Amino acid sequence: MGGPSAEHEVSLNTGKKVLENLDPEKYHGKGITISKKGKWPISLKELKNDFDVAFIAMHGEYGEDGTIQKILDKARIPYTGSKAKASRIGMDKEASSLIFRKAGLKVPDFSILKIKKNGFLPLGRQHSFRIPLVVKPADRGSSAGTNLVKKIQELPKAIEEAAKFSPNVMLQQYIEGREFTCGVVEINGKLKALPPTEIVPKLRGFFDYYSKYTAGASREITPPRIEKKEIKKIQAMSLKAHRAIKASGMSRSDFMQGSEGNYWILEINTIPGMTATSLLPQEAKVAGIEFSKLLDLIITSALEK
Repeated sequence: MGGPSAEHEVSLNTGKKVLENLDPEKYHGKGITISKKGKWPISLKELKNDFDVAFIAMHGEYGEDGTIQKILDKARIPYTGSKAKASRIGMDKEASSLIFRKAGLKVPDFSILKIKKNGFLPLGRQHSFRIPLVVKPADRGSSAGTNLVKKIQELPKAIEEAAKFSPNVMLQQYIEGREFTCGVVEINGKLKALPPTEIVPKLRGFFDYYSKYTAGASREITPPRIEKKEIKKIQAMSLKAHRAIKASGMSRSDFMQGSEGNYWILEINTIPGMTATSLLPQEAKVAGIEFSKLLDLIITSALEK
């Protein structure tokens, strides 16, 4: 847990809750806190000798982008969640969006800016965006540095804010409508889509970093008050997204339902928040899977892959 990312504190909270909720009759866990500078308190040799599996509770770059997965692969230490390549693709919003489109999922139109010291260079296909649009780091998580731009005058500031977190900035067409998220877990080698959640921001126009981590800033409804056929659609899309990037163990995908009723995928999270009140554990609980059992399933999946 921890690590050199903007989500260091969020990761510590995840790691703490994982340790508190491991089944004591099956597991003996110890927290390995990696510093903000990337310093480890233990050697990989010690880790391999003392533990059977590493439960990755790290969000953002280093922990969720394939970096720590490569380190553990080299040391031949089993770990939870997706392998390095799937993790990297999941964190890279441009790469995952292109894969989602190829898989038949609807993706909002987007463009990528490469920020330089003397300005920015547009990368890839260019688009004529309509306001409003979402500006966010193209390879970070937890909506850090993400802003909804409603006026063209707000665009430079939004790009500057996103660039604080990454030199790669995504400009994405805003889809107005209802927001949903849906988790996927692996059980006995088979993927299971959990009951989805509808996210209703109460204080902001969309589910940004503030809405995610401020008490009372949003309402989360699991399962959502929609027809069963719509729930099945969201679950099917979550499974398709998971398989498209070749994720493993667990994931959580975010969607917007536009006014015309179509669903648009925003992104996939290969290491979603894992506190008892986080979205994936909430969905698992509604499906009859308590938090400690969810952790058990994730660890079992790691040991079997």
